[in-house]
Amino acid sequence: MNFSLSEEQNQIRDSIARFVQENYAFDQRNAVVAQEHGFSAQHWQQFAELGWLSIPFAEEHDGFGGGPVDTMVLMQEFGRGLVAEPYPATVLLFGGLLQEGASEAIKGEYIPKIIAGELQGAFAYLERQSRYVMTDIATTAAKQGNDWVLNGEKTVVLNGGAASKLIVAARTAGEQADESGITLFLVDAASDGIERTTYRMTDGQEAANITFNNVSAEAVIGSEGEGSTVMTPVVDAAKLAVCANALGAMESLNAQTLEYCKTREQFGVAIGSFQALQHRMVDTFSACENVKSLLYRAVCAAQDNGEDALRSLLALKVMVGRAGKLIGGEAIQLHGGMGMTNELSVGFYVKRLMIINTLFGDADYHQQLFAKLVNAPAEAASAAKAEAA
Repeated sequence: MNFSLSEEQNQIRDSIARFVQENYAFDQRNAVVAQEHGFSAQHWQQFAELGWLSIPFAEEHDGFGGGPVDTMVLMQEFGRGLVAEPYPATVLLFGGLLQEGASEAIKGEYIPKIIAGELQGAFAYLERQSRYVMTDIATTAAKQGNDWVLNGEKTVVLNGGAASKLIVAARTAGEQADESGITLFLVDAASDGIERTTYRMTDGQEAANITFNNVSAEAVIGSEGEGSTVMTPVVDAAKLAVCANALGAMESLNAQTLEYCKTREQFGVAIGSFQALQHRMVDTFSACENVKSLLYRAVCAAQDNGEDALRSLLALKVMVGRAGKLIGGEAIQLHGGMGMTNELSVGFYVKRLMIINTLFGDADYHQQLFAKLVNAPAEAASAAKAEAA
């Protein structure tokens, strides 16, 4: 299989690599994360000027018309530098939901604003009781006259503090855990009845808990009661993107650790000459390469809409969680006590990998989904045989 990038994709990769090199040195990143909402508005405008915000959007909305490979290239380079700007939250989730389910009028109004860097958005779907199950939703929406009115609370809303527009998943029919009966609503974040509590996650990026008290929605995204059909492909694409982001972080961690082992001396020689440490570096390198191979498989399957796209994605999310734990742990140990301090970037990469593991469900959760998917044909055949008997 050919994994070579096109000329345009190489240009995107090179431009992001230059940006990271010039703007995301360790001290520079700390200064960016310390800003309000945990990112730089100036950097966001640069993203717009360089065309990065347009990559996943269709050409009819002034987008680049890119696919999974283009997003992978961008997110992998962002991972190398721990770029803090809310690209997944605003472009991939909020913008992706608009592109997937919004009316042409709404797309025409809001997608160009995202591309121009003028609009920050967020997707509010998680709740306290739902853990990783997106369809476990207690937030309700009810018709009052011509308006939909929302009541409930959403937690861990990525970019929820900076967002001026929200897409909210609310239950309009069925029981709390039903896949059907969920509707997506476009909501102005400044509406009466909205309360936002912002906080920093482990990796320094901002999230918010948002309470809705009789909040009127602007519009329905997709069809009433069919929000799951809009959410699922968008969230799957975002999972693929954050896995690419994790790969970039792993590659950077491995490179930093290898360089440290080559220069740090003990007993008069570089610690990298010790065979036991060489074996550990080989293990982390192998783990990183395994993630890369499975990422390429998952991206190609998504690009071609292949039959094994979901299976590859679930397996990738499992591997990213486990490889991130191994590579992060070894990076800290091989750096010794310095690996735990804020004076080195190592700990910040490890924290980012920890957050990526939990986004949309951790490795254990996705392993359960993978096992269920793989075993489903056998279970169905067994049930059919038992019924026939």
